[in-house]
Amino acid sequence: MMTLVVLFHQLRFRQFKVFYLYYVRLYLRKEFPNLPSCSRCVELLPRSALALTALFESIKGKCTVLSVADSTPIAVCDNLRIRRHKVFDGIAERGKTSTGWFFGFKLHVIINHLGEILSFRLTPGNTDDRKPLPELIKDLSGCLYAD
Repeated sequence: MMTLVVLFHQLRFRQFKVFYLYYVRLYLRKEFPNLPSCSRCVELLPRSALALTALFESIKGKCTVLSVADSTPIAVCDNLRIRRHKVFDGIAERGKTSTGWFFGFKLHVIINHLGEILSFRLTPGNTDDRKPLPELIKDLSGCLYAD
């Protein structure tokens, strides 16, 4: 599940169902021989959150002279489906970015000048980008550029 979640975001699909049915099932059947149905896969997605957090904690980089902070939205469904969305019910929130409204989460990340992740937090979509910064930078040193 973790591999599918990372691949889904790397390939920038807008909907997980489209990604699963028209990419994973068609092109990755050999790599994933025991694929569950799409609806079962969506049910299993929230269970991978803790494991993904542990993965990212284990691959963090070292603090260098210059660090960059930024955030990106992670939409969990199309805006028209917000009322029917049940997977992250009570966790995901409606938020706004410079490109418009979305329903989901915000990923706040600090990277070093080599592109390695130093610190990150996943917050509901309605969280102000400045709010998690004090916690993100508590163990860092050097210059921080916040985008």
